[in-house]
Amino acid sequence: MIAIISAGFAPGIALLTYFYLKDRFQTEPISNVIKLFFVGAILVFPLMFIQYVISIEIEITSSIIQAFFVTAMLEEFFKWFFIIYIIYHHIHFDEHYDGIIYGMALSLGFATAENILYLLANGIEFALGRALLPVSSHALFGIIMGYYLGCAKFAIEKKRTIVYLALALFIPIVLHGLYDYILMSGKQWGFYMLPFMIFLWWLGLKKVRVARKSYTI
Repeated sequence: MIAIISAGFAPGIALLTYFYLKDRFQTEPISNVIKLFFVGAILVFPLMFIQYVISIEIEITSSIIQAFFVTAMLEEFFKWFFIIYIIYHHIHFDEHYDGIIYGMALSLGFATAENILYLLANGIEFALGRALLPVSSHALFGIIMGYYLGCAKFAIEKKRTIVYLALALFIPIVLHGLYDYILMSGKQWGFYMLPFMIFLWWLGLKKVRVARKSYTI
């Protein structure tokens, strides 16, 4: 039990710590980061219930609807909503890179709780694969969401703020939906997943570099 919980926590904590320590300007209060991490973890449970109810009440046969709407849109919307509600207007959200830290914190909290539940149900032998795919992909969705929330926070024009807020939701939904759709594609899913994950890491790290170069957009 302890080994499974440790294996479930390890990748999320490692990724969050790495990117948190890369903040070269003013490190965010750790209390804010921890709070968002636990909000993300708690969010897993109501979303699992909602998804279960949908699966019971509505017979969904389309992989596209399941991937993009039942999973991606639902999960990314609530992440986006709670980041905006809890931290977007906070005084310590004062750098573009902060959006990335806060986006990752909530996303990795969600991924970590989901990871622990999966390993408890299926065994520790899946820990490495879970770390490389679901946990890291949630981290990257959080980076991209946080990047555009940072753009919105420091945009000069109100119209640009609205556009960036929309992109902070829309792009993670699309990427998350593609990820889930690939997983549902059958025996050859690994053939498509490798280039997709390489692209996702490239995009996420590119957003990190851009955010670290400036305080404002």
